Amino acid sequence: MADVGIVLVSGGMDSCVTAAAAREECSEVGFLHISYGQLTERRERKAFNDIADHYQIGKRLDVSIEYLAKIGGSSLTDRAMTVGEADLANTDIPNTYVPFRNGNMLSIAASWAEVLGANAVYVGAVAEDSSGYPDCRPEFYAAFQAAIDAGTKPETRIEIRTPIIHLSKAEIVKKGIELGAPLELSWSCYRSEDLACGTCDSCALRLRGFEVAGLTDPILYK
Repeated sequence: MADVGIVLVSGGMDSCVTAAAAREECSEVGFLHISYGQLTERRERKAFNDIADHYQIGKRLDVSIEYLAKIGGSSLTDRAMTVGEADLANTDIPNTYVPFRNGNMLSIAASWAEVLGANAVYVGAVAEDSSGYPDCRPEFYAAFQAAIDAGTKPETRIEIRTPIIHLSKAEIVKKGIELGAPLELSWSCYRSEDLACGTCDSCALRLRGFEVAGLTDPILYK
C-alpha cells in the first residue's frame, strides 16, 4: 500500500464511505474539507472533523470558497431561494445544484495533492442514484483528469478516484457497513444543522438507500 491519497470529505455519507475506501487502499491519506457558504456549513464541518478524528487523520485541510455563495445560483447558498421538497422521480437538475462546484473543489484538491506528492484524489461522486448533478458524471471526471494531467508538473501523477460513482445509495450503505465506515458521524441534510429534515433531496436519497439495504439510518431525523 504505497499510495498517498487526498480525500474530499464533505461530511456526507458518500464522502464518509469514500474515505473508508481510501483508508483501505492508501498507506497515507489527507482529508480535505471545503465550505462554500452552504446552509449547513457548520454542521458539515463538524461531521468532517468527527470522521477525521475517527480515522485519526493528522493531515487535514479545511478551506472556504465562499465566492460560490456570492456567485449564487443554488438554493444551498442563495438565501433568496428555497430548498424544495424531495421529488426522486424528477429527472431535471434541482436548484440545489451549485454551478461547477466540484470543478472548483477538484482544483484545490489537485493543488494540495501536488504539493504533498500524493498520487490520488478521492471524490465521493455518485452518478446513478443522485440528484442528477452534471459534475457528478463519469465523463466530467474523465475530462478533469485530462486537465490535471496537462496542468501539473511533468513528474506529477495524480489519479482521480471515484470508488462509489456507479453504486446506488443502497449499495453505498452496504459498502459503508462492509468497510466499517462511521456512518453515524456523517451528515447529509441540506436544510438543518440539528435534526436532519428527512424531506430534502439528500435526506430522501439517504433514507431510501438505508431502506432498500434493509438497515436503519443511525442519525436522527425530525
